[in-house]
Amino acid sequence: VQLQASGGGLVQAGGSLRLSCADSGRTFSWYVMGWFRQAPGKEREFVAAITWSGGSTYYADSVKGRFTISRDNAKNTVYLQMNSLKPEDTAVYYCAADPRTYYRGTYYYASDAEYDYWGQGTQVTVSS
Repeated sequence: VQLQASGGGLVQAGGSLRLSCADSGRTFSWYVMGWFRQAPGKEREFVAAITWSGGSTYYADSVKGRFTISRDNAKNTVYLQMNSLKPEDTAVYYCAADPRTYYRGTYYYASDAEYDYWGQGTQVTVSS
């Protein structure tokens, strides 16, 4: 598994960005995929997760209603559509893959310890 995140940048408050995370492997559809973020001086925090076929999605309360996670297994890619961005969304965003092929639940999918593979991160900066 090799994850490559992209799509970050500088945007004004209220704007939108779409992050992408592509996997160069052939088993992408086997993984639950997650997005996390880390702001300067803060711990990494959960943003969103999506199960294998996209049937279930999970969000942090801070992004519910503004962010949407989706995936395209034919393209080995997971997306994070971010709308109504706020300055507090500024962080490095990481995608991650959970290789377990059985359902674990919200508690685990929101924990970075659940994920074995990580992308390199993409910077999102929201100006006020």
